[in-house]
Amino acid sequence: MKTRQLGTELSVSAIGLGCMGMSFAYGGQAEADAIRTLHRAVDLGITLFDTAEVYGPFTNEELVGKALKGARNKVVIATKFGFRIAPEGQDRDRIIGVDSRPEHVRAVAEASLRRLGVETIDLFYQHRVDPAVPIEDTVGAMAELVREGKVKALGLSEAGATTIRRAHAVHPIAAVQTEYSLWSRDVEADVLPVCRELGIGFVPYSPLGRGLLTGTIRDHSTLAADDWRKSLPRFQESNMAANQRLLAKFASIAEDKGVTPAQLALAWVLHRGDHIVPIPGARRLSHLEDNAAAAAISLTAADLAAIDEAMPPASVSGERYMPEAMALVDAS
Repeated sequence: MKTRQLGTELSVSAIGLGCMGMSFAYGGQAEADAIRTLHRAVDLGITLFDTAEVYGPFTNEELVGKALKGARNKVVIATKFGFRIAPEGQDRDRIIGVDSRPEHVRAVAEASLRRLGVETIDLFYQHRVDPAVPIEDTVGAMAELVREGKVKALGLSEAGATTIRRAHAVHPIAAVQTEYSLWSRDVEADVLPVCRELGIGFVPYSPLGRGLLTGTIRDHSTLAADDWRKSLPRFQESNMAANQRLLAKFASIAEDKGVTPAQLALAWVLHRGDHIVPIPGARRLSHLEDNAAAAAISLTAADLAAIDEAMPPASVSGERYMPEAMALVDAS
């Protein structure tokens, strides 16, 4: 697979793998199946693997560390800190706020290193900006971990353009991770331009619209009872019908190109800039292989125009998160 650069520190596959769904939010899967998928990803040339302490919580880091132990010299492992997580049994949801105090940054890094079973975290993200802690203090603590050899490169997730500039002035930021797809294009106004300007890689999560852009999710009822997506506005019955009409036009373009809707959605993201490395999730081998093949798809100017006409910016019905989660997205 072709490679792309995240900052100056990391060379990674053009498409990475988001590992969250293997343990968290979408119902999870058996460990053996997850490990099989992770091993197949390595075989396909995928080198960027994305996890976080909050996925599980904690269990996804353990899974990724266990599965990739034998391929450590071939892969780049990214993980994240930034949430306050209640001890098991104390709170039903366990995620009880954000916390990017310097002492918390260090504590999470040490714990993540143990769970992953590695000596160095390749890419360490702040998961959400903490409005109570100056970004300079947080990045300063992250930079200390780089100097100590515990972290190789730094990242931010769902950070606004001003925050990115302030953080980058303290220590180079290698990557910014934010939701980005045909149905989530807010970053095009400010975040993508500042990343290009500063030489920062951009890592879109949910580049397939949490599965909606694959065309395989027809209605709300097809999701498992414990699937977190059932709580999201775009997956509510009131919005699904409108979104399905857009998908029908998009699917016809994919059919004409001889590719799947998922592949076309990923190819579109990849064509937005050579500093962009999407991390679609995959639990099934067939989905993983389908996604990986998107890296070889070329789109013409006419293709891109047709896609924009079928799915113009802001055409999706429904917000990407509920209001309390949207409040954690840094708009500065």
